[in-house]
Amino acid sequence: MRYEGKFEVFDSSSVRTYPLKDRPSEVNISDLIDENKVIDEVDSNLSGDLEELASKVVEAKSQDKPVIMFSGAHIIKNGMGPLLSSLIKKGIISALGVNGAFTIHDFELAYSGKTSESIPNALSEGLFGFAEETNRFINQALVHGNRLRIGYGEAMGRLISGEPFPEKVKFMYPEVSIQYSAYKKNIPLCVHCAVGTDIYHMSPYFDGEALGGCSGRDFLIFANEISKLVNGGVVIVVGSAVIGVEVILKAISMAANVGKPPKGITTASFDIREADLEQTSKNNKNAPSYYFRDIKSIVTRIPEAFGGAGYYIKGDHRETLPAFYRSIVRRSA
Repeated sequence: MRYEGKFEVFDSSSVRTYPLKDRPSEVNISDLIDENKVIDEVDSNLSGDLEELASKVVEAKSQDKPVIMFSGAHIIKNGMGPLLSSLIKKGIISALGVNGAFTIHDFELAYSGKTSESIPNALSEGLFGFAEETNRFINQALVHGNRLRIGYGEAMGRLISGEPFPEKVKFMYPEVSIQYSAYKKNIPLCVHCAVGTDIYHMSPYFDGEALGGCSGRDFLIFANEISKLVNGGVVIVVGSAVIGVEVILKAISMAANVGKPPKGITTASFDIREADLEQTSKNNKNAPSYYFRDIKSIVTRIPEAFGGAGYYIKGDHRETLPAFYRSIVRRSA
């Protein structure tokens, strides 16, 4: 990436990478949940809010209203990815937003069947984030995607689907990829990135113009999907406490600005920390929950602004997401 300004820049051409197969990883394909077995499990301590939210999702789909989700990367690392893929394949999710880390773990599982390096062990050795294939193939897909003027999600979908993009890459397990599932189902998967936050930004393959172009187009695609909530629908954030929240907030403001406000929508956030919804609703700046963006914006401000309802589903994703999935599938059936 060329620079012609007055400051010194880091010379990334000297960065060394190593084969992904040589990297110890904490998550393997065998750790992924089996969505078929989830259906038969018995729920314990299932919250009323979670049941209500599942009912709202099924109701929205029966009325052909959007169900939009935004997910962080931990859903992949926790082995819950197959549930998301299944909801895409079943036509429940109409659009999906993710961050850059999501695409990394999804790519690595599809490519080699493992992901999630041990940062404490790799960082001190100068090895954290430098797996060759992750850096090379994701960046190549974005550079090529930017030439074609397409979005990040579509570029990755084409890559994992086996297209020569720009070269044909062999994936061991493409069927576990959510990016692959969304691409095949023609569901927008929109990737929203900040420069410098993801490992593939650290290598000489990185091109900030390509990342910005592809991710920027995805933001406009996502905003267009949000504008379809004008007659209601559901928006859910899973474990993306900053980027997902801010992207949704800005996209909703854009929709409202052009006369397509999301009237009567249902919103929800899935997270693990304690939150005081009452104090946040009262705009109490002395309450810690006021500074949790998902609680303040997704669960409180957005539904209050547009006459909707907000839910906070507190708990470990490995418990709440299977229960949520199970409830949706059972109600759909």
